Amino acid sequence: MNREALAVRHVHFEDLGTLELVLGERAWSVRYLDVGLARVEAPKPEGPALMVVLGGPIAAFDDLSYPTLKPLLALLEKRIAAGRPTLGICLGAQLIARVLGANVYAAEHKEIGWSPLTLTEAGRQSPVRHLDGSRTSMLHWHGDTFDLPPGAVRLASTDACENQAFAWGSNVLAFQCHPEIRSDRFERWLIGHANEIAATPGIDPMQLRSDTERFGPTLERAAHDTFGEWLDAIAANNA
Repeated sequence: MNREALAVRHVHFEDLGTLELVLGERAWSVRYLDVGLARVEAPKPEGPALMVVLGGPIAAFDDLSYPTLKPLLALLEKRIAAGRPTLGICLGAQLIARVLGANVYAAEHKEIGWSPLTLTEAGRQSPVRHLDGSRTSMLHWHGDTFDLPPGAVRLASTDACENQAFAWGSNVLAFQCHPEIRSDRFERWLIGHANEIAATPGIDPMQLRSDTERFGPTLERAAHDTFGEWLDAIAANNA
């Protein structure tokens, strides 16, 4: 298989993070498609060996306000139908869930901050096992959520969000949470999301910064192992 990864990025500070380091170690090339600067419909759906759809502060169901969602959904639909390796993070996971027929909607409460994942038995048997709450905490930053898509396997949950990670077949993986975060880049998140932080009761940027300094390095190591194992598996499956 070729080793090109296409990352669909909605805001510049929500990048591939730890995943980009793991891709580099395995000699993958990385190309970003920045939504709003490039035509979302331009890439051939089956072209890249891996497509990653990253997070962003828009709702996955707000097609009227954000017309870039429709071509991105069409791209994902064709890619998943073709059985091509696809990874979604936060908004990306919500869009994958929507393509697979699940409802995506506003959560009762926003989940912003650090808390550990609780893995299902399937999660403990998958690359996600490295992210178990006994090993690391996890960064969460979302106001929307989704139902588990038909045919998907739930891998992880939190008390606030039942569907934190799921797999669909052997080539699709989705995270509502943010395993990709790198602590040395987190200040950009605080600046980029300053208005949301200020508008959300109980969210303190100083506490978020302190928690990221505390938990971030351990998560980076755990995410490195998760991403590496998953990349090796899809490379073997699609050789």
